[in-house]
Amino acid sequence: MTVSLSAWIVTIAALLALLVLDFLIVARKPHEPSLREATLWVSFYVGIALLFGVGLTLVAGGEPGGEFFAGWLTEYSLSVDNLFVFIIIMGKFAVPRQYQQKVLLVGVALALVMRGIFIAVGAEAISHFNWVFYLFGAFLLYTAWKLATSKEEEEFKENAVLVKVRKVLPTTETYHQARLTTRIDGKRFATPMLVVMIAIGTTDLLFALDSIPAIFGLTQEPYLVFTANAFALMGLRQLFFLIGGLLDRLVYLSYGLSVVLGFIGVKLILEALHHSGVSWAPEIPIVVSLSIILGTLVLTAVLSLLKSSRDSRTTNQDQPQPEEVSAND
Repeated sequence: MTVSLSAWIVTIAALLALLVLDFLIVARKPHEPSLREATLWVSFYVGIALLFGVGLTLVAGGEPGGEFFAGWLTEYSLSVDNLFVFIIIMGKFAVPRQYQQKVLLVGVALALVMRGIFIAVGAEAISHFNWVFYLFGAFLLYTAWKLATSKEEEEFKENAVLVKVRKVLPTTETYHQARLTTRIDGKRFATPMLVVMIAIGTTDLLFALDSIPAIFGLTQEPYLVFTANAFALMGLRQLFFLIGGLLDRLVYLSYGLSVVLGFIGVKLILEALHHSGVSWAPEIPIVVSLSIILGTLVLTAVLSLLKSSRDSRTTNQDQPQPEEVSAND
């Protein structure tokens, strides 16, 4: 697949326009979006991604279209998993609800920049060194094992960057609306809003270490890798408010993602062996990959919701019922 420079420019310009529109909406009136507003925006961004994938299929063919959809589904699912951590961070820093949109929007912008850099580096490495496929595959298998065996983190642990920022920058104890810095008695202080934005940005950098190798296991075309990541991140802030309560019910999400990442890791290693001339190592068609990813995610969601409903009914049954008052009392 050959992508012209003009196609890159138009795509990046369109994505930047959407990001600027998002920023203007949030900056104009900081607020907690209603369920209806969040639903409309999430539907809008998902609709754009679907239209892009369909248009790509019509213009470039079924294989690039399938690679985009497989990559977008994988990245979107990983983004949903990331929302667990974002919720914990928001709670840790007690971010007022009306300012959470701004924090998430800046986090998305930082994620796009950092992932763009990761994609450029990854694409260059893959084009020169075939052994990178083995490295990516092994890393994804390790990540899949960690997801399947480790328990969910209940507390957010500050990373080294955040600890350093706290030591270097004097920070106020309270928020000053949505400002990143404020002046007190002639001295400039950072606000908790700046600190939480750094927390979101650096945390998403760690998430990129999983997501970038995963999508390179589905397509090595940088344009598809970038657009799949971009469309997965767009609308993330609205998704945060839409399914914040639903996240607790997706109890098997980590297991589903471990299956997806494990499959992609195996796929990467097999394809690397195939290109190295190993006769028994097959190339897995993108249709098979897309079917396994979609089937795994749907099954994970269904089983999670069934278990949550069953646990909820059991809890309600175990709760003591109020004693009935007889007519003679």
